[in-house]
Amino acid sequence: MFHILTLNNIAAVGLNQLPADRFNVSADAADPEGILVRSASMHEMELGDNLMAIARAGAGVNNIPIEKCNEKGIVLFNTPGANANAVRELVMAGVLLSSRKIMDGISWALTLKGEKDVPGLVENGKSKFAGPEIAGKNMGVIGLGAVGVLVANACNSMNMQVEGFDPYISVDSAWHLSRSIIKASTPDMIYETSDYISLHLPLNDDTRNMINRDVISKMKDGVRIMNFSRGELVDNDAIKEALKSGKVSAYVTDFPNGELLGVENVICIPHLGASTPESEENCAVMAANQLKRFLEDGSIINSVNMPECDFPLTERSRICVIHQNIPNVVGPVTTALAKRSINIDNMVNKSKKTMAYTMIDVDNGHLKGGEADKLKTELLAINGVIKVRVI
Repeated sequence: MFHILTLNNIAAVGLNQLPADRFNVSADAADPEGILVRSASMHEMELGDNLMAIARAGAGVNNIPIEKCNEKGIVLFNTPGANANAVRELVMAGVLLSSRKIMDGISWALTLKGEKDVPGLVENGKSKFAGPEIAGKNMGVIGLGAVGVLVANACNSMNMQVEGFDPYISVDSAWHLSRSIIKASTPDMIYETSDYISLHLPLNDDTRNMINRDVISKMKDGVRIMNFSRGELVDNDAIKEALKSGKVSAYVTDFPNGELLGVENVICIPHLGASTPESEENCAVMAANQLKRFLEDGSIINSVNMPECDFPLTERSRICVIHQNIPNVVGPVTTALAKRSINIDNMVNKSKKTMAYTMIDVDNGHLKGGEADKLKTELLAINGVIKVRVI
């Protein structure tokens, strides 16, 4: 029986992926093997030695201490693409809101309540809220992951001229990208030609404040910027200066903060990108299934900190070793097995940055009880090995 701790309300359709005969799921599970989380901050949370995996029902993992997970050999999953359509739809709403001054017009219309000739006042005042159509305009999409590809294709279907930039685009994303999308070889190509720019990147040391004074100076006058990825991608002072000067016509963000609220031509949406019932259910199902697969057979799918490693469990034992990505780890592991006359039927070793994962199916039936415990103790003594499981 695996004990799973939930730190937020997780959609029931997701929890239903964890059968009650094998998983005890609750908001107060003690010493859990797995955790399901959405937005709860885990940075101050004690991560027990029994904890093997954390599944985040969403894409961003800023609320989870990745380095601490690495140190303790905890696999961290996220759910890329599960909320992609929800975000795509909101981005398109943002593009239209930034063009047509819809929100300003609605706010003004509400001030007419109680006036005698509302239709006449509307006709006389509507010209203040005119804005351009998006058809025929240039849209630059930076980041062509699950969301970026959908945004690029949606803009293309609305007759925008779309250019995309992503030096790390996956084969899967490339397959889903419309052939009409132009490939930019540098971000400067996006900045220099785009009437609209949509950001779809993770937040890290390389992308923090990537939209700054220098970058904005390269953009077309009157550009409109969409940020539905992370607020910190954009330098607040730089964007406010650009809005005041008219260099930027509008900035739409799903990540409001005190510096941006009330600033003219900033449209602050209260982090609604994934706030649809469909998105929450998709994320919950994906997170639960990834957690289930790992706990039951050691497979890793969509991990932030560990390499992808997925093949079905056989009738024999499986040894799963999480270790540092350093030389001379796999050799001592296989030597320890050979000393015990354990024959390897199948083995895979993969790495991701500083972490590595070795999965070994043995040809000796099931390793049980004391034999498995002694093997785990011996493998944990190898330099660089962090966590060992025998399934």
